[in-house]
Amino acid sequence: MEYRLTTISYLLSFFFLFTADAGQIGVNYGRIANNLPSAVKVVQLLKSQGIDQVKLYDTDQAVLKALSGSNIKVTVALPNELLNSVSKRKSFAFKWVQKNILSYYPSTQIQAIAVGNEVFVDPNNTTLFLVPAMQNIHSALINLNLHSTIKVSSPIALSALQSSYPSSSGSFKPDLIEPVIKPMLSFLRQTGSYLMVNAYPFFAYEANSDVISLDYALFRTNPGVVDSGNGLRYFSLLEAQLDAVYAAMSSLKFDDLKMVVTETGWPSKGDGGETGSGEENAAAYNGNLVRRVLNGGGTPLRPNADLEVYLFALFNENKKPGPTSERNYGLFYPDEEKVYEIPFTVEQLKKWKSIPVNKGKTEKSPVKGSGSDGSVSTSSSGGTYCVANEKTGKEKLQDALDYACGEGGADCRQIQPGATCYDPNTVEAHASFAFNSFYQKNSRAMGSCYFGGAAYVVTQAPKYGDCKFTTEY
Repeated sequence: MEYRLTTISYLLSFFFLFTADAGQIGVNYGRIANNLPSAVKVVQLLKSQGIDQVKLYDTDQAVLKALSGSNIKVTVALPNELLNSVSKRKSFAFKWVQKNILSYYPSTQIQAIAVGNEVFVDPNNTTLFLVPAMQNIHSALINLNLHSTIKVSSPIALSALQSSYPSSSGSFKPDLIEPVIKPMLSFLRQTGSYLMVNAYPFFAYEANSDVISLDYALFRTNPGVVDSGNGLRYFSLLEAQLDAVYAAMSSLKFDDLKMVVTETGWPSKGDGGETGSGEENAAAYNGNLVRRVLNGGGTPLRPNADLEVYLFALFNENKKPGPTSERNYGLFYPDEEKVYEIPFTVEQLKKWKSIPVNKGKTEKSPVKGSGSDGSVSTSSSGGTYCVANEKTGKEKLQDALDYACGEGGADCRQIQPGATCYDPNTVEAHASFAFNSFYQKNSRAMGSCYFGGAAYVVTQAPKYGDCKFTTEY
């Protein structure tokens, strides 16, 4: 296959495309505890770790003041118990926004308001208040000229889905569609907002550990699962869950909406029956997830939509009710020491190895897929690869291939006629090899597997004939 010369102007524009921002990582800052550090210390902790996005569960005055001038982007929340009042009285909504948003903005960089949280499973039956409340909050933002910079949405749980497996069959529960799902999605589209989704592979694994691979749940090397409906291969349970939501939205003709994962995490400790809980698995899940997000690319169904994910949660919260796991989702202990080591930024990612920090504060036990000594197996820190996105079309793949093998400096000798990776002689196969060479030579840097949307990151080594892909160049 011959590689066409490209123009200088194309090369320059292409360079800016592949150096664009990739995914984003934030963290949830919950405070259901009596032993947490002050808000001022928490902000210092966030900054020291390079965490520049945080999601709150209220509009606590001390927290919002502490975040002032920090350059940390903030998502605040209007609690479920206020939905009734906000939905029925625009004046109430306006005063709430005045007091809880305008009083702190813009020195505190509030970028979104989560109206309620997992409202559909609220035992107080607040579902029908949700969309009117969102509308009234948005109207208040318009009146205060804040609507262009502060988005309004509401986190939904995966329990809002009637079907989620396979992902292509994703659909919302019929009783929710007309009363609330369609009106909410229409509101999000009209206001340029996005759907907030809370997704926890841990719950799915815990309930189905006999049929779900732990490696699949933890973003570790695995053969993948092929969706029988659309033929896409999934290498992580979270991406399959997210695509089920995308499919559900698509079935209602809302293909254009963006999604943000507002909660996901894995507990570092649990009760005896909470299969999969543990420090090693939590470190593997959150660490591999951060790597997946920062390396760029979306899900198999939406490969060009970079992921934005908020980890749950910043601290272990000792007053949360329920099983032991509920009090052990934290990335940090209340004394600000890490529960285990994971990266939060691209620079930290370069140095990261998926080895948990054992401070003697939690019990350790071997888990399925671990070494005999209880340490995380090497597969948990396996490499990532860059492959072609066939959905972008042959012409765009060819242009990207030309760049990678030319100006980009990828090692394309193996895809020349007669070489090991020449067959199969397709644009997709050759582009995947070249993209991966470029990606690895650039130390898997953020944005180096983008090529204007023609490529995305996978955790499983691609297979094209006898060609072997590597993570070292």
